[in-house]
Amino acid sequence: MPVKRIVLILGGARSGKSSYAQELAKQTGGRVLFCATAEALDMEMQSRIEKHRRSRPPGWETVEASRDIGRVLGRRATEYDAIIIDCITVLVANVMGDGIDAEKAETSVSAEILGLIRMLKRRQSNYFLVSNEAGSGLVPDNRLGRVYRDELGKANQLLAAVADEVYLMTAGIPLKLK
Repeated sequence: MPVKRIVLILGGARSGKSSYAQELAKQTGGRVLFCATAEALDMEMQSRIEKHRRSRPPGWETVEASRDIGRVLGRRATEYDAIIIDCITVLVANVMGDGIDAEKAETSVSAEILGLIRMLKRRQSNYFLVSNEAGSGLVPDNRLGRVYRDELGKANQLLAAVADEVYLMTAGIPLKLK
């Protein structure tokens, strides 16, 4: 039986991360679960989510989980050959919420990511994680933005450490880092 793998796909906005994750998941040749972390809080986001849904093959199942995804996916992981988590960027924002202080943000995000890592390490499926590489841009002009950037960077580092493969996407081209 082939070893199940954990793949982290990083990149900027519109770099091709999600498309590449979908391509890799299709290659497993089996059942795919798409874990969507975004919440449709306004019309523009509803439109983005709907466009994203239409890009997925009709046979794929979707679960929406804005938090506690390690627990949510852990119960279902053995049912699928591939699970896409799209995306860690939004997950971190969900966990931080509005106006959270820096110390609570670090604790909350760390707990969320460590819960996800515990589930990933059981290797019940192939996992394809999508996240933005936020450290290459401008330093945010406000404290909450800087805390968010820092917490996303830490989350990406933790996930990269347990991933079997890590890719950086630029202009739709994957560059294998690990």
